[in-house]
Amino acid sequence: MWVEEVRALDPDAPAGTVPFADVEAACGFPSPAQDYETTEIDLNEHLMPNRVSTFLIRARGNSMTRAGIYDGDELIVDRSIRPEDGHVVVAVVDGEMTVKRLRVTRAGVILSAENRQHPDIEVAELSELHIWGVVTRSLHRVLRA
Repeated sequence: MWVEEVRALDPDAPAGTVPFADVEAACGFPSPAQDYETTEIDLNEHLMPNRVSTFLIRARGNSMTRAGIYDGDELIVDRSIRPEDGHVVVAVVDGEMTVKRLRVTRAGVILSAENRQHPDIEVAELSELHIWGVVTRSLHRVLRA
């Protein structure tokens, strides 16, 4: 999976609030409808707690589908988070930007694909590796226009 574009988010953008229904919706067997209260939540705070270090990128490819990341998804990436084993990261390997799951082993670093049809990237000692940021959210359309 590669990165198509990177967009900086404006930390001074006005807050965008939406109603938040404090109710859980079953994704399996439906439960009876119930009354619920709504409150307002700020989408900027909810999705980007570290706005000055957060970027939106568009993913291309299908190597991360088991992680819930699909071709065309917009990924929220926070550059202030320290990458750890198991995080989904945006990495730059030898000048190429990619999205993979970070695996740190005694033998070295592996950038793991989340699709068996794609190989993992075993980062060789001589390779140039930079972890650009940690993916915190994947936004993808459910309703196709």
